[in-house]
Amino acid sequence: MDHFPYINGQMMAEDVSLVKIAETVGTPVYVYSTATLQRHLRVFREAFGAVNPLICYAVKANSNQAVLATLAADGAGADVVSEGELKRALMAGIPAEKIVFSGVAKTVREMEQALKAGIKCFNVESEPELERLSAVAVQMDKVAPVSIRINPDVDARTHAKISTGKAENKFGIPWQHAEEIYSRIKALPNVEAVGIDAHIGSQLTDLEPFKLAFERLAELVMRLRGAGHTIHHLDLGGGLGIPYNPDESAPPLPSEYGEMVINMAKDLDCELVFEPGRLIAGNAGILLTKVEYVKEGEGRQFVILDAGMNDLVRPAMYDAYHAILPVREPAAASDKAPADFVGPVCETGDTFAKARMTTSLCTDDLVVIKSAGAYGAVMSNSYNTRALIAEVLVKGSEMAVVRERENVDALIGKDKLPNWL
Repeated sequence: MDHFPYINGQMMAEDVSLVKIAETVGTPVYVYSTATLQRHLRVFREAFGAVNPLICYAVKANSNQAVLATLAADGAGADVVSEGELKRALMAGIPAEKIVFSGVAKTVREMEQALKAGIKCFNVESEPELERLSAVAVQMDKVAPVSIRINPDVDARTHAKISTGKAENKFGIPWQHAEEIYSRIKALPNVEAVGIDAHIGSQLTDLEPFKLAFERLAELVMRLRGAGHTIHHLDLGGGLGIPYNPDESAPPLPSEYGEMVINMAKDLDCELVFEPGRLIAGNAGILLTKVEYVKEGEGRQFVILDAGMNDLVRPAMYDAYHAILPVREPAAASDKAPADFVGPVCETGDTFAKARMTTSLCTDDLVVIKSAGAYGAVMSNSYNTRALIAEVLVKGSEMAVVRERENVDALIGKDKLPNWL
């Protein structure tokens, strides 16, 4: 569920008109709904009832400070993968003891900053990383809490570029070698094993891969404890999918996921940690864009938008589906015809949808690209010297610009000429 309804023939963001946002801020612009962010976090938490998990929102999905602060106010922690994301989480009011640090290439500086902050846990992805973390912790006279990211070699049945739990992926330690590396933790100074971590991929639409991975983790918890290791928490990552395409089967509900996890973990006596990102932010945001031209091609129609692949790269990168709807609500009996929705970037790949059925559109009509709250603004770039676009957060009848539209002159001004030019 989201909070972008049609009311009196116009699509709204909660109680704010998208037409008003376009007139005030311009297009293209990302628009996020506070009510949707809060609802998704609460629905996920409620799926686990009395277990009281720690929900560490995956900052990489949408790192806007206003989004992070909204979730922090509702008790969310954070899963971060860089020094920048760590700083964002702390500045947004997320307590350090609710932050886990993931990622395969943690630098010495990132380790130092995380140890200084006092984060909950490092999700360690390799033995060289473990050795480095031990050395940094010794130098700082601190003890680093660690959780080894286990690669369970499970096919998540998702897009190849967002699958992270197979043996061929770069993430984690092969589950067959887990006991060896936990023994190494015991031998190293200033690192302490506190948990186990896994994340098998993103946008999963089937519970079976989760079940296979978690069963391996549950078995590993018991084996590690039998070998004398203390395992306080089990971090099951994120990855539960969201509905993008209304014509496809919906992913499992958080309640179904919660029931499966609780049944699997009921005898483990572990704190459960989760790292949802897309599930929280995906359908809480839309990309509001304007039609520049409608072009009749050879056997097809092109609807050319002012938003491009540099603003929302998911369709070009993943062939991802996003629903595209007019801001003006079509009449129930409106005729529809296929059209390609494309952007202004000088690439054939700058295409949001091909042969998408749509009602008639004209220049200056406003269009919404839905489910753009996750991996939208955070993956945007300035290709073709296109300035980064604005972001807006609404709450009820209020709206606020939470990131200003970038100025093209300022963008060009980042370039510096050498003294011979």
